[in-house]
Amino acid sequence: MKIILANPRGFCAGVNMAIECLERALDIFGAPLYVYHEIVHNKYVVERFLRRGVVFVETLEEVPEGAPLLYSAHGVSPQIREQARQRRLQAIDATCPLVTKVHLEAVKYAKEGYTIVLIGHEGHDEVIGTMGEAPDRMVLVETADDVKHLNLPSDAKIAYLTQTTLSVDDANIVISALRQKFPQIANPPKDDICYATQNRQEAVRELAKQADVVLVLGSQNSSNSRRLAEIAGALGPHAHLIDGVAEIRPEWFDDVDTVLITAGASAPEDVVQECIEYLEERYGATMQEEWVREENVHFPLPKSLRELLPVGAYGEENAAD
Repeated sequence: MKIILANPRGFCAGVNMAIECLERALDIFGAPLYVYHEIVHNKYVVERFLRRGVVFVETLEEVPEGAPLLYSAHGVSPQIREQARQRRLQAIDATCPLVTKVHLEAVKYAKEGYTIVLIGHEGHDEVIGTMGEAPDRMVLVETADDVKHLNLPSDAKIAYLTQTTLSVDDANIVISALRQKFPQIANPPKDDICYATQNRQEAVRELAKQADVVLVLGSQNSSNSRRLAEIAGALGPHAHLIDGVAEIRPEWFDDVDTVLITAGASAPEDVVQECIEYLEERYGATMQEEWVREENVHFPLPKSLRELLPVGAYGEENAAD
């Protein structure tokens, strides 16, 4: 058996930044430390921080007044920020800058009088936060069929934004339907779907055709991980979205010559390596890495956290906003 290890895979710059925020905040404040929603959508990452005394909350009423609080990588609405101020919480914003970009676009379009169509998955933390920026001017669609049922004037002043972790292909289908129904629709100058999401999808598209089975490391509530498994499955190989090696089933590998392994943007590398070791030990698999894109993106820690660090603790090269 041969293993093809996809590159890029795993943690993106936004996830790295959010996790480092939580690590540094634990150093500063100790436990318990509160986080609004999961810091990233990954079972292993969340469980690791739970063991260290992090408390993940769904409402700010669960956070004692004046306590430190991190916002997750998925972003929060202005209403949540206001609640945090009213409760005098020491808020540290670990929102991915690419999500913040979408929030700012929503604010801009709303101020300019646009109706904003957000393409995304209902109930996802990122979508909830984005829609909170302009709830009276924003509608959510998930599919091209949803576009057919949009009850807006044909000449409406309208713009679209997208959730950052969508499948590029799926988003383009919805965008095409929007453009057909509303030729005047406006859009931001740069695509909202994040670089890491696109790169991981591109790697799967290019490499899955060489494989009989695809293992995608990531949690079921991770939007970008689910999209990777869907893309791989649509290309022909049997694709499985798993949190880790414990979920692997031996019957998946009957008469299998090649396995592609990749990981969603919130999946840690150690779970990838455990799967590789399992296949090497059980099947004598050999492994080769394939690079489709190089990634060299880094996001600095938020200023509110850097100001709490000892002088020189974060390095001069990362001092700029």
